[in-house]
Amino acid sequence: MEILDVDHNFFLILMACVVASAAGFTGLSMTRDLSAKPELQKKAAIALAAVALGGGIWAMHFVAMLGLQLPILFYYDAAITLVSALVAILIVGAALIILHFAERTPTTITLAGVIVGVGILVMHYIGMAGLELCRAIYTPIGVTLSSVVAIGLCVLAFWIAYGKRTNRNIVFGTLCFAFAVCSVHFLAMATTNFVAVPSGAEFGPSMSNETLALGVIFFSFVIFGACLWVSVTYLITPQTPTPPDSKPEPIARLQIPCERDGGKVFIAPGDVSFVRADGHYTQVYTDKERLFCTWPVTEATKRLLPVGFLQTHRSYLVNPERVLRFERTKDKGRCVFSGDDLPPAPVSRSKLKAIQDALASQVGAIRAT
Repeated sequence: MEILDVDHNFFLILMACVVASAAGFTGLSMTRDLSAKPELQKKAAIALAAVALGGGIWAMHFVAMLGLQLPILFYYDAAITLVSALVAILIVGAALIILHFAERTPTTITLAGVIVGVGILVMHYIGMAGLELCRAIYTPIGVTLSSVVAIGLCVLAFWIAYGKRTNRNIVFGTLCFAFAVCSVHFLAMATTNFVAVPSGAEFGPSMSNETLALGVIFFSFVIFGACLWVSVTYLITPQTPTPPDSKPEPIARLQIPCERDGGKVFIAPGDVSFVRADGHYTQVYTDKERLFCTWPVTEATKRLLPVGFLQTHRSYLVNPERVLRFERTKDKGRCVFSGDDLPPAPVSRSKLKAIQDALASQVGAIRAT
């Protein structure tokens, strides 16, 4: 079979990259601060983010394909083209569900990045399978290189965007995501050859470039509209919820916002044994349960130290009234609690003496061993 000459429209290539960037920014921004929102709103935001990210992968691919110039007339199978979009949205949705409904750890962040990278690859090759009157011929080096780049860059994008949920990290994560989507497409296309085949529609109705362009333009407008909307929220939503010069909340009214079974609950500081940093958030331990809290450890420190908590470690805040005993072995220390299932809280070496003295002065005499 004769290999066809291939050329590309540079303007459409550039627009494809812009679409990928807008989709990445929109999808990653829609999932900000979800832990503090009601369950239904959280699910709706994840669904919209999946449409933005997965649909953006699809739109980027076909904007670039509109710029593909071959010496023959070719069409697309409408059904396969639709399937490629749905697959991308569902795979990205699965990654977002893992990130927002499972405990966010290095493993889950990496897994989500891998899943999205695989989603980009699956979408690309399903979309290419929809070509009619011509067929793509791939090379092992192209498939391998695009796979490594897709997964690697998506893992990096999610580590940046979800390692610490700041506006700056979301922007950097957006750039990595857009680069991943564009790199996969153009690396794969650079090593792909095309040959003419005498075949018409096989799976679904045929669709011309003009019809495809209408669909892609419509979806791109939706993405850019959503991008504009989330951009406005960056301007009107403060990054820090509590002004630096604000006064601490009165002790009698202080409540710690937590999540239990998908719902929001408020815990009194007196019911808390200790608080542990967990990435950009914290875990709150009571005698019977562990709860997720949206406060970062800096916010928890600012609010809980005035009500009597002790910072035993840069990642731990301890309620001294809940400490059963303080244990010290050479340059190591820990606070042990009365709850049977509660792990001890470590005490850093620089705080050993201060914590031991503070606990010893508590009414009820904490025994040091």
